[in-house]
Amino acid sequence: MDDTGQNMTVDESEQKELLNLLLAVAQHDREAFRQLYQRVSARMFGLCYKLSGQQDLAEEALQDAFVQIWHNAGEYHGDRGAPLGWMLTIARYRTLDLIRARRPLRSAGDDMLKHLEDGRRGPLETRLQQAGATALTGCLEELSDTQRDTILLSYYRGLTHDELAQAMSSPVGTVKSWIRRGLMALKRCLER
Repeated sequence: MDDTGQNMTVDESEQKELLNLLLAVAQHDREAFRQLYQRVSARMFGLCYKLSGQQDLAEEALQDAFVQIWHNAGEYHGDRGAPLGWMLTIARYRTLDLIRARRPLRSAGDDMLKHLEDGRRGPLETRLQQAGATALTGCLEELSDTQRDTILLSYYRGLTHDELAQAMSSPVGTVKSWIRRGLMALKRCLER
């Protein structure tokens, strides 16, 4: 029971415990940081690995995310979502940043796109053959980060809409809209 005498769900109880640990981490409490790591690192690593598909990249993203949490725990506020959601968002963005850093699409040529291909024929492959790698790279850069990330993770990593929704902490319908709008923007850009 909480202070008001109402029963708390397990999720609410866990979020409250995570919040208390975050508050202690904001005061540079190393023991609280250790406990926080033990509580959420497996879930965060799972997300990083699912997004990247590479253990070393997922481990690096997880480490970077916890460094950010250590330095920025004091910036957490309830309006940023549940504590776990906030931490998963940090891990997600760090993973996507590392994926981008290891596969710089701005200077990507035919070799980079061949490396990213998964062998399945799809709308991006057809468009790539017609417009060329340089045009596609330029058009991908014109998309919002969210649209580009969802398209790349969907088409090159093979994530389903449900997996993307979970990874992006967004509803499935929103993820589908990002992909659809991104593909329409790519088509318009490539037709110019």
